[in-house]
Amino acid sequence: MKRRATLLVATAGLILAAAVSAPAFPLAQEAPAAKQAPEEQPAAHDDSAVREILRQQEELLRGQAFSYDPQDRRDPFRSLFAPDKSTRGGPRPPGVAGMLVGEIDLTGIVEDTETGHLAFFVGSDNKGYFLRVGERVFDATLIAIDGKEGSVTFRQEVDDPRQIKPYRDVVRRLTPLDEGSNP
Repeated sequence: MKRRATLLVATAGLILAAAVSAPAFPLAQEAPAAKQAPEEQPAAHDDSAVREILRQQEELLRGQAFSYDPQDRRDPFRSLFAPDKSTRGGPRPPGVAGMLVGEIDLTGIVEDTETGHLAFFVGSDNKGYFLRVGERVFDATLIAIDGKEGSVTFRQEVDDPRQIKPYRDVVRRLTPLDEGSNP
C-alpha cells in the first residue's frame, strides 16, 4: 500500500512537471524559408554587439578598461607612504605658478568692473603678480577674494592620510599700515 502511494505521487509529479513546462498554445507552423519572398527572409544575425561586449570584457580582464574616480576623496589604490609625484616631483614652473602659498604675500585687492576682484601678490622673487579666482599657485588654488574683508582664500591640497578632507583652506589677509607710521 505504501509502495503504491509513492508510485502514485511520483507519477502525479511527473505529469504536473510536464504540464507546467509545455506551452499553453501549440506553436504556429512557419512557412518554409524557400517559399518566402527574398525580402521576407530573416537577415543574417549581426554579432557586432556580441563582439563589442567580448572586447570590453577582455580589456577589463587585462586591466586596460578600468578607471577610478575618487570624487574628492583620497585614492585608496595609491600608497599612503609614497610621495605624490604629480605635484611635488620635478622642477617648479617659473613665476607665481611655481610658488607655494607660504611664499607669496597679499599686498592688495583690486576691484575690476568687468571681471570682479583681482588679488595682488608679491612673490618670493620680489615681483608682483595678479591672480583671479580659479588660478593656481604650486600647491593651491585661489577660490575666493573678499574685497570688503581684505582677504583671499586658497584651497591647498594636503597629503595627510589622517585628515578626512584632502585639502585645507588657507586665508591670507591684508595687513593694514599703522596710522602713525609713514608709508
